[in-house]
Amino acid sequence: MCVTAVDSRPAGGDISRARGAAGELAENPGHRSFGSRVMGFVALTKPRIIELLLITTVPVMFLAEQGVPDLWLVLATCIGGYLSAGGANALNMYIDRDIDALMARTSQRPLVTGLVSPREGLVFGLVLAVVSTLWFGLLVNWLSAALSLGALLFYVVVYTMMLKRRTAQNIVWGGIAGCMPVFIGWSSVTGSVSWAAVVLFLVIFFWTPPHYWPLSMKVKDDYARVGVPMLPVIATNQVVARQIVVYSWVMVAVSLALWPLGYVGWFYPVVAILAGGWWLKEAHGLRARAKAGATGAQLKEMRLFHWSITYVSLVFLAIAVDPFLR
Repeated sequence: MCVTAVDSRPAGGDISRARGAAGELAENPGHRSFGSRVMGFVALTKPRIIELLLITTVPVMFLAEQGVPDLWLVLATCIGGYLSAGGANALNMYIDRDIDALMARTSQRPLVTGLVSPREGLVFGLVLAVVSTLWFGLLVNWLSAALSLGALLFYVVVYTMMLKRRTAQNIVWGGIAGCMPVFIGWSSVTGSVSWAAVVLFLVIFFWTPPHYWPLSMKVKDDYARVGVPMLPVIATNQVVARQIVVYSWVMVAVSLALWPLGYVGWFYPVVAILAGGWWLKEAHGLRARAKAGATGAQLKEMRLFHWSITYVSLVFLAIAVDPFLR
């Protein structure tokens, strides 16, 4: 999307030069074309991540309504959610622009390449935060607005500023921000939060670490280079894989709690059991390979990462479909 302006793998004395180059470019974005600048601001919102957030928002609205919710409400909630998450992501990139310049995975982000200046990124993120809160409050309800703002502040302040660079538990507790769309989706329909929303919140909470740790295993050298203590950086693959298995079992067990609580019929638990069973197969497979000492391509950690996206899509699609089959 952007032209790389900084070496993505600097080492030793090259680190300070990479930071200087990133800063110099970021202060002079004016030479870029209008179209590329627009795409740079869009990239600040991390659209692909927001797709996952909407996957966990809209189906919950169908479950809360026990049918088709008001389509205008769905649209308003999705737009508000995009603006809020986009603001949080832009502020995250503003804060992390120093380490983003040094990581291969993030070296083409707009604040690194100079497509958007740091000041523009900061203002853009703050404007989206304000607009999204007002959007939710005026067009959805103020409970959803408060939950949305809380998620944004948690992601930016608690995760990005306090946890990410200090503890290996960063993604565990920081993942709470990614669980909030469940509450937002439910509250947008009902004006309240129920036990069903709590269960689905916990599903995403326990899903997040085993979703992200495989990716962290793949790019742990990047995180080690910039001093971010993701679990795979400070622990062996075997330890990380064991934690993934533990979180996976809890996630699958929690996902089935909706059934005995009476919120779903037969369809959702069937999908949750089948998808969860395949997840556990992949998680245990990763642990077996790690225990056998597999490294590099032999570890195949990205198989679980890719399946994790399919899993959450299937489970939440089942949540939306289930009310029509009861």
